[in-house]
Amino acid sequence: MTFFKKILIANRGEIARRIIRICKHLGIQTVAVYSEADAMAPFVEEADEAVCIGPAQAKKSYLDIYKIIEAAKQTGADGVHPGYGFLSENAKFARCLEQEGITFIGPDAKVIELMGSKIESRLQMKLAGVPVVPGWDGSLETVEQALELAGKIGFPLMLKASAGGGGIGMTLIHNPEQLKAAYATTKQRAESAFGDGTLFLEKYISNPRHIEVQVAGDHQGNVIHLFERECSVQRRNQKVVEESPSPFLDEETRQRLLKTALLGVKQIGYTTVGTMEFIFDDQKNFYFLEMNTRLQVEHPVTEEITGIDLVELQLRLAAKQPLPFRQEDVKKTGHSIECRLYAEDPKTFFPSPGTVTKLTLPEGVRLDFAIKEGDKVTPFYDPMIGKIIVHGASRKDAIEKMNDVLEQIHVEGITANTPLLRMIVQNSDFQRGEYTTRFLDKLLMVNA
Repeated sequence: MTFFKKILIANRGEIARRIIRICKHLGIQTVAVYSEADAMAPFVEEADEAVCIGPAQAKKSYLDIYKIIEAAKQTGADGVHPGYGFLSENAKFARCLEQEGITFIGPDAKVIELMGSKIESRLQMKLAGVPVVPGWDGSLETVEQALELAGKIGFPLMLKASAGGGGIGMTLIHNPEQLKAAYATTKQRAESAFGDGTLFLEKYISNPRHIEVQVAGDHQGNVIHLFERECSVQRRNQKVVEESPSPFLDEETRQRLLKTALLGVKQIGYTTVGTMEFIFDDQKNFYFLEMNTRLQVEHPVTEEITGIDLVELQLRLAAKQPLPFRQEDVKKTGHSIECRLYAEDPKTFFPSPGTVTKLTLPEGVRLDFAIKEGDKVTPFYDPMIGKIIVHGASRKDAIEKMNDVLEQIHVEGITANTPLLRMIVQNSDFQRGEYTTRFLDKLLMVNA
């Protein structure tokens, strides 16, 4: 790698540590930016340089575009890696970096804007021949218009924010009365979270599977997929356990899905690593859900089955190098599962900040963690403290490994969701691969 000499990481926690590791391997210098709350965090210590960019509140630190760009200029960084969350899908950030002659390690601003709009992305996918969930592709102007369209689409349906993401800005609607009540609050929530209150309607698919395809494109016009990930174990539309390959897909459906995902990637001229997300009904019909124009939290399971380092691939593509392999060179081997370890109550999902007084972790398994024993989990950011990733020769083998690993993990000082992760992995429906996005709600109801 000769293009990047120094990269600033506009993120924190486990993803910052992950990027630092691969940069060290490639001989690239790293700069960490951190808030006052993260001054003693491991990622700050592990980077070659570190710059404090403000107080604990994300809006005054990790979401402050100008402070981060100033840190990049002061340290001489020629590239910025946004990780995921925070500014990773912020078109203004990408555009400002470009104006300063600093490479944003991700897609260009126009693609971020295009895929950041649920309405525009639906239209692009339809042009590419990618199936989308039945619904209304235009923005809703009034509650009266929403009611009229809902009558045509049919209940139940989803009232969604066009700029939404991460499960935010979505309301399930069963009847006209609910739509009347939810319209203003969903619009207000979208405006507060995304600065954009544009809403649209989609048909609700009950008991769906959430399956995504890892994709990549280069500046030479080549695109590839790196197979799919099953992400249906969710709480409040947030993923908890992911695996690859999906136990739900037969090979014929898998190939149709992968080819369809590439149609969408080609349509928008994608030039980096990204993810096409799809929703499946119980008849294995699938529909485009959204595209994430960044690295995903669950990217390690793809790395485990393909042997391809996705962060390194991002860096090479950002340096405008061609894809280092062809589609036929990408093979999948065995099965991988990832569990997200959160500092939160496993029943209520309330965060549990505090000092981790004891952290016992097994050896011989991939652990992408934000913290170490003695560190603090602050109340200011997402409560995920680490990811446990296993790989096995088969899905059964991977499940057994994950179960063994979870039994060895011990956390004191905070409440962690380890019991929930064990419950999921040991559940017979999960072990048979017979689960949907409603799996976790049902599991918690049974074990309440």
